[in-house]
Amino acid sequence: MKNMAKLGAILFAICAVAALALGLTNQVTAPIIEQRNIEANNESRQIVLSDATEFKQMDNSVITSVSGLEDGLVAEVYEASKGSDLIGYTIKTLPKGYSGKIELIVGISKDGKLTGINIGSMTETPGLGTKAAVSPFKDQYEGKLAKELMVVKGNSSGDNQIEAISGATITSKAVTKGVNAAIQVFNESLNK
Repeated sequence: MKNMAKLGAILFAICAVAALALGLTNQVTAPIIEQRNIEANNESRQIVLSDATEFKQMDNSVITSVSGLEDGLVAEVYEASKGSDLIGYTIKTLPKGYSGKIELIVGISKDGKLTGINIGSMTETPGLGTKAAVSPFKDQYEGKLAKELMVVKGNSSGDNQIEAISGATITSKAVTKGVNAAIQVFNESLNK
């Protein structure tokens, strides 16, 4: 009995030291991780609206004022400018793909054209769903009008159609759902 209590005390001490070490490591690395996330988001914004020199986060009311928008689908909206001229907007969406949320930044020019998309973190299937983050799939969105898009299997023939990635239709639809949410925010809140 004494031996078991001694082993329990030793195990408790080891767990306490490990938990303390993990907590301290988290305290030290949290600001660095947050700064890297901010930098990655800024780079993504610059990719989708390359003419912009400044990005200013907009109030969440531009998101909450949109009717019928799924909760949590749109994370943030930034106004992009060059000097005093408005260039457009970047809208971050978090659609659910096959394996989890896809972090997607959509650029829309002030005249209502998609300027591009950029995918940040995602957990889609390597070799299939991850193709959404590279050409030729992501290039299909650039230049499209800010009108609802739809995913089609095979060749796309319409201006509002996006060709699905073979074997990754769920991911293709998720990305397009995120883009459509950004378009909805633009049309209902920003394009006035």
